[in-house]
Amino acid sequence: MYKKILVPIDGSDASQQGLSEAVKLAKGLGATLRLVHVVNEFIIESGYAPALYHQTLIDTIREAGRKVLGDAEALVRGEGVELKSDLVETLGGRAADSIVALAKQWPADLIVMGTHGRRGLSRLAMGSDAEMVLRRSTVPVLLIRTSERG
Repeated sequence: MYKKILVPIDGSDASQQGLSEAVKLAKGLGATLRLVHVVNEFIIESGYAPALYHQTLIDTIREAGRKVLGDAEALVRGEGVELKSDLVETLGGRAADSIVALAKQWPADLIVMGTHGRRGLSRLAMGSDAEMVLRRSTVPVLLIRTSERG
C-alpha cells in the first residue's frame, strides 16, 4: 500500500485540508509524509524594482515558506506521523513541475493535495497546479476539494 506520501502545501485552506487527509492516511497506513512548499522566484520581475528590494522580497517569500512548513511539521509531529519536508526553490516554471519531479525522485507512492475546485474564468485566470499534477504524475494523486469557491 502507500508508504511514502508527498503533500504539497502553501498555507491555504485547501492545502490544510489536503494535509489533514494525508495525516489520516499516514496514521492508518503507517506511512511517511513528505511535505513540500515551492517558492517560485520568477514571479517577481526584478526589472521593476532595485536589486536590494528584489532580494528582500525573495527572502520574505522564503521565510513565509519556511513558516508554512514549520507549522505543518508541528501538526504532523503532534499526530505522531513520520515526516520529511522540503522548501523547493524554482526560477520560473510551475509549482506542479517541481511537485511531480520530487514525487519521481523520492519516489512517492501517492500525492495528496488540496484544491480550490475553481471552474470557468477563475480557473483559466489562476491556473490549476492540482490539475497539472494530476495530468503529469506517474503515481496516484488524491485531490481534496475545499468547500470554498474562487
